[in-house]
Amino acid sequence: MRRAARRSPQMIVGSVVVLAFVVVGVFAPLLAAYGYDDQDLGQALRPPVWRGGEFSHPLGTDEFGRDTLSRLIYGARVSLLVGFFSVVVAGLIGVSVGVLGGYRGGNLDSVFMTIADVQYSFPYILVAIIITAFWGAGLVNVIVALGLASWMTFARAARGSTLSVREGEYVLAARALGAGPGRIMLRHVLPNIVAPLIVFTTFQVPSRILAEATLSFVGLGIQPPMPSWGTMLAQSRGYLLAQPWLVALPGLALTVVALGVNQLGDGLRDLLDPRMKEQGGS
Repeated sequence: MRRAARRSPQMIVGSVVVLAFVVVGVFAPLLAAYGYDDQDLGQALRPPVWRGGEFSHPLGTDEFGRDTLSRLIYGARVSLLVGFFSVVVAGLIGVSVGVLGGYRGGNLDSVFMTIADVQYSFPYILVAIIITAFWGAGLVNVIVALGLASWMTFARAARGSTLSVREGEYVLAARALGAGPGRIMLRHVLPNIVAPLIVFTTFQVPSRILAEATLSFVGLGIQPPMPSWGTMLAQSRGYLLAQPWLVALPGLALTVVALGVNQLGDGLRDLLDPRMKEQGGS
């Protein structure tokens, strides 16, 4: 593991960043000095400490006197929940479709890929907006909407990996021994495509976090007073010139976590991709 870490410093950097945000999200009630909706209008729009503010509100306050740091901490929980579980929803649907279509082939594969291609022709954020506009906003609806809007990427990735292993010797041997398609897919195909799918999944999380921010920005995502970084951006856009830190801080949080997850994905790719291993050993 140490040798792997030395060969992939990106994974270490990404892991530290992601783990830090996960810890912040999980322990938000313990880390935040204030509740995310604790209002004090007498303290409204206080600047951060580097602009002459007080250490009781180190990152300042918003227009309702709510502590910006506390809302960022609680926002980490919401953004990471959406980013992770929307990818889980998309992965469960897409991997099931991709493995089944890729292994069975024929008309079933054609139907699955046609449906995926049709949905792929629309921007997934547009599909998510349509779904949330129909179902309504909220945490669960946003997670499901983003999952339903992006399963096609997982279907394509899983199908491509399945096609590359379905004629492998271990699959042919299992088939010759009388194993059924379901058993072969679960016991022989899926375990051998997990590594590239893990890497692929990691790269999907930042875009889902940014998509949640977009939905919240247009009013179809997380609803106030529950904070997400996208909601904070939307509520602060009117103060861009007078109090730019209200926009810059949640934007910075989004950028850092997106870069951290991407670094983690790069590191996992270097470790799990056999071609990268060969290059590292040569």
